[in-house]
Amino acid sequence: MTISPCLSARLLCRNRSFPVAQAHLRVRTLSTFSSSTSPTRSRLFSLRRLTALGLASCGTLGAALFVHDARSGTTTTAPGASSANEQERGARSRAPAPLSELARTYVVFAFCSVPLLVERAPAILAALTAVPGLRELTEAVVRATFFSQFVGGDTAEDALPLIEGLRAQNTGCLFAYSVEVDEAEAAGHAKGKDGGALDVVAPHKQVVFDALHCVDVAADFEDRHTMGVSGRRTWVAIKLSAMVSNAETLRRFSEHLIKTRPQTSPPVAFPGCPLPSDLDVLSTSGKTDQLTDADVAALRELREDLAVICTRAKARNVRLIFDAEYSWYEPAIDAFTLDMMRRFNKLPQKSRSWFDSTPKHADGVQPLVYATYQAYLRRTPEHLAQSIADARKEGYSLGVKLVRGAYHPHELVAHPATTATADASLASPTTSTSLSISPEPVPPVWTEKADTDERYNACVRALIALVREDVEKRGKGEAPTIGVLFGTHNWASAGLILDELVRQGLAAAMEPVPGGGGAARISVGEAVAERVTMGQLYGMTAALTTHLVDRVRSPSPFVIKYIPYGRLSEVMPYLGRRAIENKSVLGNGAAEEERRRAAAEIWARIVG
Repeated sequence: MTISPCLSARLLCRNRSFPVAQAHLRVRTLSTFSSSTSPTRSRLFSLRRLTALGLASCGTLGAALFVHDARSGTTTTAPGASSANEQERGARSRAPAPLSELARTYVVFAFCSVPLLVERAPAILAALTAVPGLRELTEAVVRATFFSQFVGGDTAEDALPLIEGLRAQNTGCLFAYSVEVDEAEAAGHAKGKDGGALDVVAPHKQVVFDALHCVDVAADFEDRHTMGVSGRRTWVAIKLSAMVSNAETLRRFSEHLIKTRPQTSPPVAFPGCPLPSDLDVLSTSGKTDQLTDADVAALRELREDLAVICTRAKARNVRLIFDAEYSWYEPAIDAFTLDMMRRFNKLPQKSRSWFDSTPKHADGVQPLVYATYQAYLRRTPEHLAQSIADARKEGYSLGVKLVRGAYHPHELVAHPATTATADASLASPTTSTSLSISPEPVPPVWTEKADTDERYNACVRALIALVREDVEKRGKGEAPTIGVLFGTHNWASAGLILDELVRQGLAAAMEPVPGGGGAARISVGEAVAERVTMGQLYGMTAALTTHLVDRVRSPSPFVIKYIPYGRLSEVMPYLGRRAIENKSVLGNGAAEEERRRAAAEIWARIVG
């Protein structure tokens, strides 16, 4: 086929112009793409600028807050205490806390100073740990902050270096395996991979085993540091609701006791006063209106487990603290505590023979078992008075742990009379009026903190008077008939305890504490030191603990710290729930005070 010259020229021109057209099209496409991506780049640039601006603003605000806290901390003075700088000068002989520890304390209490964050802590932890990838990061952050601040370690052995460090500072320890049992698992609803029951030890039995192990670890530690039974200041705390397969069993047993227990004279407000007959139902074969056969079997098992723990503690000379809980568990807890106290706190009987006047010494530490008395309960003064009378009548040593109480918001939310006005944000989300078993028209707790403070201080005076009477009547080496652990984070109450010891002749005033704001040191003898102890939560009110240790001279540690332990995965619920439950401790400016003290010490280390 022959192509004409004209057609050839036309095709050649078309082929040559094609690259030009392509180039023009490419330029238009790039131009269009550039114009379409401009807003995206602009948005990204703006987002980066906003992020940088936000971070810079947060950094500036954080730095300003830190400087303000540091300056406030150097001038803040707690009741009966000196300023932070004076306390630092007064404790020069004490090994200073590492800067990293102070920074952690500041971060933790900065978080605790924001009520909304504290209220949402359980939900925040649950949400973050449910996201793959974030779980590991969240656990790492929690371990470096809250876990290290408030928990002694994953195991009892892990907490030993901390306990050693505290003992070097003349401070004892109240050990606790603080793992909360999930009620679905505890009730036997958990399943294995094949749909069957998990082939593991039941959670509540594991708590019992760990309590026994904790007793052994505490005893081994004291055997290395003390001689004989005096001065042993590593104790163990147990929580009964974690030692049953379902905590609802304790609540139903409490209901049974409230409905069937004879009224005492004088009457005691709800949750009442325990009686020796409270556990008689466990010796019968039939169920009651409140208790099923399974409940009775579980309660019998609990009684046996507690006896095993107390037997081990008695053999190893380790004191046991039975922790208090919600009022709907308290009648049951009181019944078991009294049962163990009457059995394991029994005092040697005095000889009735005229020819045998030798004092009968106790076989091991006494009192071995301590009950917890919560000053915020309306019943506490009368309950304590009847407990003292029963101990004297039946011949056993009374162990008393006096606290204000940690469940105040829950009690107000749960009781019908106050649920409408109570601040539900301060209680855990599961708290409801269906939990309360009180038959009385008023809540079991005082609604005003001033009333709780007044009852706590009144109990302090009464108990120290009882200690004085016991010291005067008992011969040297005879077992005490009373032992008291005053648990308080309150500077005024702590000062009252020391002042009462001096006023009632149980301690001698000495020279003023250097940098102690005029407070004098006091000297406490062995007889009093075996009957009186003070305690605070680990990670809380370190300044108060240091102040008390510096003020009191005694042959054994006069102050102990409550140290929980447990694996991080197990303690995460503990940390979240305790953030809410202990909000009453952190409230009234306590968290801000802790934050400012840490900032002041950091500032003093850096600036001088």
